[in-house]
Amino acid sequence: MISEPISSTQMAHQAAAAIFPCQDLVSIRDLGAAEINGIFSLATRLKSHPADFRTALAGKHVAMFFEKPSLRTRLTFEAGVAGLGGSISFVDQTSGRLDARETLSDIAHNLERWVSGIVLRTFAHSTVQGMASYARVPVINALSDLEHPCQALADYFTLQQRFGNLKKICLAYVGDGNNVAHSLLLTAATIGSKIRIATPQGYGPDVQIVADAKEIARHTGATIELLTDPREAVAGADAIYTDAWTSMGHEHEEAERARIFPPYQVNDALVAGAAPHAVFMHCLPAHRGEEITNEVMDSPRSVVFDQAESRLHVQKAILISLLGGENTRMPVRNAHA
Repeated sequence: MISEPISSTQMAHQAAAAIFPCQDLVSIRDLGAAEINGIFSLATRLKSHPADFRTALAGKHVAMFFEKPSLRTRLTFEAGVAGLGGSISFVDQTSGRLDARETLSDIAHNLERWVSGIVLRTFAHSTVQGMASYARVPVINALSDLEHPCQALADYFTLQQRFGNLKKICLAYVGDGNNVAHSLLLTAATIGSKIRIATPQGYGPDVQIVADAKEIARHTGATIELLTDPREAVAGADAIYTDAWTSMGHEHEEAERARIFPPYQVNDALVAGAAPHAVFMHCLPAHRGEEITNEVMDSPRSVVFDQAESRLHVQKAILISLLGGENTRMPVRNAHA
């Protein structure tokens, strides 16, 4: 007997039921190891066979509100939704905060009646948390001042594609203990990997993020090391990661940071201490000549553009997982009411 081929819509429903235990992606803390592995498995299928999912989000509409400029995040979400058969609206909030004109709850209660999901790129993490608490449709954190979960998931997906078993690799992050570092730390803890984070004194990761990551690691067997010496961090590492020394919203600290961070530049001298097969990572945009040199950025072992590509596949997997099934908080109404 020949079975009927499964449609992309059916795949989407199965993925949504199988991956996400919650209805939003606000933080990596919303996920367990099984959920992250499920996202990676689906992203692998999406990367290999994108046409199989071209109608996975047919009839779905997504709203994006960005308080910060964006290249990769905006275009990968737009391309991702379009590639899955959905549609998207982009609202530029760079001239003012999302809740400047009306309350976040009022915005959420409007949006939930119009769209299937909401993607936010904000300054305050509380904005994402608030929208998720008010809106009865899924909310995705596309960056906040505390976390960048989509980026970290794409980064570890890139490493899985390169090395296979993530439990056997060591990622060294060198630079500012910012939102990207937070999400990398939580992801490594959740999947049971090894991570070293080296920052200048006073620029380390958020203490609550560290505490949460260590508590997760206690159950998963992950290894977390917080250091101040970048050479100690990269010694024997399989991947070396850096980010801008000054994140958006901290421009007033730029001169001071430019004085403190040069010893943390990812250059040929620093990466010489890593494993011979080590790859070099950056979430972009890069300030060439500051946190990373051209020689490292353009090295054959650089995977920065693989990371950028991974954003598309992983975010498509997240979109399918959250929007592809029936996991909506909208109440079921009687059609004859």
